[in-house]
This record gives sequence, C-alpha cells and structure tokens, in this order.
Amino acid sequence: MKSAVETLNPTRVRLTVEVPFEELKASLDAAYKKINQQVTVKGFRQGKIPARVIDQRFGRGAVLEEAVNDALPKFYTEAINEAELNPLGQPEVDITELKDGELLSFTAEVDIRPTLEIPDYSGIEVTVDSVEVTDEDVEKSLEQLRDRFATTSPVERAAAEGDIVTVDLEAKVDGEVLEDGVAKGVDYTIGSGQLLDGIDEAVTGLEAGGTATFTSELKGGSAEGKEAEVKVDVTAVKSRELPELDDDFAQLASEFDTLEELRADSRKRLERMKKFDQATQAQEKVLDELIKLVEVPMPEKLLEDEVNTRKHNLEHHQLGQMGLDLAKYLEIQGKSAEEFDAELKEQAEKGIKTQFILDEIVNKEKVSVGQEELTEHLMRRAQSSGMSPDQFAQAVVEGGQVPMLVGEVARGKALATVVEAATVKDASGEVISLDDEDEDGETTEVTTEA
Repeated sequence: MKSAVETLNPTRVRLTVEVPFEELKASLDAAYKKINQQVTVKGFRQGKIPARVIDQRFGRGAVLEEAVNDALPKFYTEAINEAELNPLGQPEVDITELKDGELLSFTAEVDIRPTLEIPDYSGIEVTVDSVEVTDEDVEKSLEQLRDRFATTSPVERAAAEGDIVTVDLEAKVDGEVLEDGVAKGVDYTIGSGQLLDGIDEAVTGLEAGGTATFTSELKGGSAEGKEAEVKVDVTAVKSRELPELDDDFAQLASEFDTLEELRADSRKRLERMKKFDQATQAQEKVLDELIKLVEVPMPEKLLEDEVNTRKHNLEHHQLGQMGLDLAKYLEIQGKSAEEFDAELKEQAEKGIKTQFILDEIVNKEKVSVGQEELTEHLMRRAQSSGMSPDQFAQAVVEGGQVPMLVGEVARGKALATVVEAATVKDASGEVISLDDEDEDGETTEVTTEA
C-alpha cells in the first residue's frame, strides 16, 4: 500500500491511497462468504456456491463493492497511522480507481488536530475577588437558618405581608373559566412573588373566607401570555414565627451549644465557600488568558458538529425537562435567534480551543492520571448526573467512555499546572495561594464544563 498526504489547511488533509489488488484477497474471500450465506442458487447447498457462479448470477461488481467496503476502514487507518495524524471525526472517502485484479485507489479528506505552539504561560496574571466575610454576611446566613426552622399557626385576622394564605383560584379569559385555570388549596406566602402578579395586593387585608378578583397575565397553561380575570378565595391565614436567635436555637439547629459557637462556625463555612469561589474564578480567568496566548486553527466541520450537538442537547434534553421549546427559551432570555446562534458558536469555539490547548500541555508536561484521581472524578461526575457511583461507572464502561474521563482529569491537572505558574492577586493587589484541594477538584469541573 502506498499513501501520500496533502495539507489542505492547518486542520484538514487529503490522503491519497493506492492498494495493490492482492491486498484485497481477505476482503474478497469474506465478501464471497457473506453473499453465500445470503443467497440461494438451485443445484447448490447454501454456503457452497462457487465464486464463479456468484459472479455469473449476481455480478462481480457486487462482490467488489462488498470487499471494498470491508477493506476501506483498514487501509484508511493504516494510512493515518503511517502519516502520524490525529484525525477528528469521520473522513470523506472517494474511490478514484478500481481495476479488477490490478489496483484500488481512493482519497480521504479528514479534519486533523492542529499542531500548537504553547508559549511560556508563567507570565499570566489575573485579579480575583478578595475573600472577605462581613458580620452582615454571617447574620444573613443565620437568618436563612432561622427561616428554615420557622413555624406556622392559624390566625383570625386580616392577612399581611409574610403571612401564608391558603387560597382557591379561578381564572377566566373572555368570561370563560379555563379548563386548567382552577386550583384549590394552594399555599402562598404573601410578598414572595412566586405566584401571579397582582395576588399580593388582592389577598392583603383579607381574612379567612374573604374573596377578591384581580387581573393578571398568565405565566403558563393553555392561555399563557393572555390577560385573565382571577378570582381568589382565602380559606385560611397562617402567620410565620421565627425562633429566637439564642443558645436554644443553636442547640436546635446545629451540634453547637451556644449561639456564638454557631456564629463562629457560620463564619468559617462562609470563608470556605468564598475561597472555593475565588479558586473557581482564578481558574476561569487563567484559562481565558491562556486561550488568548495560543493561536488555535479551528476545524470548521468539528465546530459545526459541536454547535449542532450543543443545540440538540439544549432543545431535546434541557429545555424539554423544563417544558420549554427554543422559541420560548429565547423569549425568556430576551435574545434573538441570531444572537443565540452567535453565542452558541462562541461557546463551542472556546470549548474546542480549551481541549486542544490543555491536551497539548498534557503531552508537553507529561501529565499522568492515577486510579485514585480517576475514581474521585468519577464520583463527582456521578453526583452531578444524579446517578449512583456504581450506576455511573457501569454506564461509562459500557459506553466506552473511560478514555474520555481520563482526558477530563488530565486536562484538569494541566490547567492546575498553568494556574500554579500564574500570578493570582486579590482586589487589594495581594498575591494569593489557592488551596490545593479546592483547586484540583474544581479545576477538573471547570475544564469539563468548558
């Protein structure tokens, strides 16, 4: 077999391959055997039809076509390996010559991974938010905890903001009650803004047994977007009572005996969260700066496929689970179809560039992935997917996705290497050191998302 490579552009090549006919013998034998199992000829047992009879009855061309289809992947792979190319996606194959008994020639155009030059990235410098936990942050955290332990009790008075009212609703459009416009026994916290516009004003001041009507634009259902006249009947009014912020509450809501111990623990927890956010921000900013440093030729077919995959996943998986279509999603986002497509393309380009650059650094820095690191990453991915680790691991193995997970971990470690070499400062100009545990774990997730 002879092969030659023609570079069409930095990300695409054309292979020209010539195969001596004798190298097709194994595939020709397999073709005759396959046809033998599929056809019957009077006077011959199935599977025992001579080759010359098959040629006479069904044509030598059918046999050659079957043999060539069987052999092409093997010859293509040999040519790719011989040229030491890293193909991306499936090739476009064209048989240019097929002489029975003499020669098979074909061309294959395919996108390839571009060769990148990784410059010195130690000069990257980014600024991130400072880690600062104020007394106000701590008190807000404690208030949220108090809110979780709030109790309710019925009251015989007019409803006010913060109260919980139980209501029956009936929506009419053009004087007709909607089939899906009736709801009974709905609990609603006045002032939460989690139901219909106008309901807060309608129920405020009503006691149990009170009725009011208001006009509101429906946010869902068969008449979504239309103005409706809504009748609301208040069947119960309940007040929410927050526990006192004292030592008794600390013992109720935590493992601590005193409020001061709980307050100190809240501050530590908030500091850890802000350090985690700071590390994530540093990794994202360093990655952005790294991408600016490297010139990455973009394979157009790969980019097109990536854009289509992302759009398909959004439309048929993410939006479907939320009961939305793309048009409604764009309306909610306030974006035109053109703006959405441009944003999707930009995200896809960044994802491809990120993978190419970090894979190059993996090779350059000889990054390896240990079993423990792979297991930890698998556990994180399982958690984010909502599957048990065993279920996720089984799905990964059955789908042949283990190399993909190894690549994700390796790219995460490559980015961690770049972050470690970069200078990261907080808003005050002080150079900071990111916590190793947070950095390694979160770096992998940032890279995976990209």
